[in-house]
Amino acid sequence: MKDLDTLSKGYMSQNDIFADAFNYLIYDGRQVINPEQLSPLDTTELAAPYGDSGEAEPVQKFRDVLKYVTAMTDDRAAYLVLGIENQQNVHLAMPVRNMLYDALEYSRQVREAASRHRQNKEHGSSEEFLSGFHRGDRLIPVITLVVYFSSDKWDGPRSLFDMMEIKDDKIRALTNDYKIHLLAPAEMSDDEFDKLQSELGRIMKYIQCSTDKNRLSQLVEADERYTHISKAGALLLNECTKSEIHIDDSKEDVDMCQAIKDIKADSMAEGVIKTIKAIMKNMNWTAEQAVAAAGVPENERKAYIAKLTTEA
Repeated sequence: MKDLDTLSKGYMSQNDIFADAFNYLIYDGRQVINPEQLSPLDTTELAAPYGDSGEAEPVQKFRDVLKYVTAMTDDRAAYLVLGIENQQNVHLAMPVRNMLYDALEYSRQVREAASRHRQNKEHGSSEEFLSGFHRGDRLIPVITLVVYFSSDKWDGPRSLFDMMEIKDDKIRALTNDYKIHLLAPAEMSDDEFDKLQSELGRIMKYIQCSTDKNRLSQLVEADERYTHISKAGALLLNECTKSEIHIDDSKEDVDMCQAIKDIKADSMAEGVIKTIKAIMKNMNWTAEQAVAAAGVPENERKAYIAKLTTEA
């Protein structure tokens, strides 16, 4: 079984899922970002202080997913660099972590601008030559989204100010804040789930309900879309909710409604097995006698006896 980090990266890397997450975050669910407009970027962020002649110690970080997009909004093109960080647990320094990722991406853009000017022999003014960034250059906005694969609420910091204790208003006014953008199933309403147009909405809703078996069962049975969940989505749910969804490799997708029924049946069968074992022990009966006493239907008795024999 792959770990959640690998599964979540693979799942969120899918263009339709990735686009859906950012259409939800930026455009309130409107389908502005088209999956075909997304291009993958190197998730390795490497930067060193620039503008000085002394030696610099590089800083290297690895993002989970990073893509470039040209989105059309109001007849204008919006160029964006979009990143996703997947979390199963609360990260108490997430604002600093994301701020560093974004800063490294901006630093990369500055380096690329400087490299382009050097190749084109565009020296510019002395200030432009020293910085490598010319007055007409522009950075592409970077937006990072934290996807929290947990049924718990995010109780960690959501901004730099949450990590500080600033009692002086003058100092607070001069201190730059940095807020994280968060997709946390436990904090979403039904209306917000509906803004997610892809399978991601159903995955997030399942996670929210995963701690309440009755609610989860009602959810899956009431929404026929759960009869067609991708294998990647089912694997992800197995890992982050500790579900035991059976995945048939010969089929294209997973019927979650049937999977829930199978889990219920397995649970009931385990309960019956425990009862039969208790009868056998307390009454010193054979498996055949205990199975009959437990009220197991005749057409199912052979299967239970075989299971008891195997476990013995």
